[in-house]
Amino acid sequence: MSFALWCILIAALLPYAWSTLSKLEGKYDNAAPRLHAKTGWRKRADWAQQNAWEAFAPFAVAVLVAQWVHAAQTAIDLLAGLFILFRLGHGAAYLANRPTLRSLAWTGGILCVIGLFVAAGRATS
Repeated sequence: MSFALWCILIAALLPYAWSTLSKLEGKYDNAAPRLHAKTGWRKRADWAQQNAWEAFAPFAVAVLVAQWVHAAQTAIDLLAGLFILFRLGHGAAYLANRPTLRSLAWTGGILCVIGLFVAAGRATS
């Protein structure tokens, strides 16, 4: 299995990591997991989780399409690895309440997704 495919698994697990952090408040109620009061960095961890879910589908599709059309594997692996790094940075910036850095990391991640589609397009030309 390629590195890029492993990155899909990592990207799929990131929302769970941010979600777990958001619940480290001590007031977590499993009967109503989305209703407990979150403030500060825990609230931002919850937002990071939501954004990680939103970013997952386009990334996974981009990797799978690029693999399917046999784009250059080195390009796929590089872009997938960079996406994971940007998404880790995005979550960390969310926790640290650094909105500009967070936006830059988000932009880097979406550029990786676009790059994967471009690599796929070049492979089919």
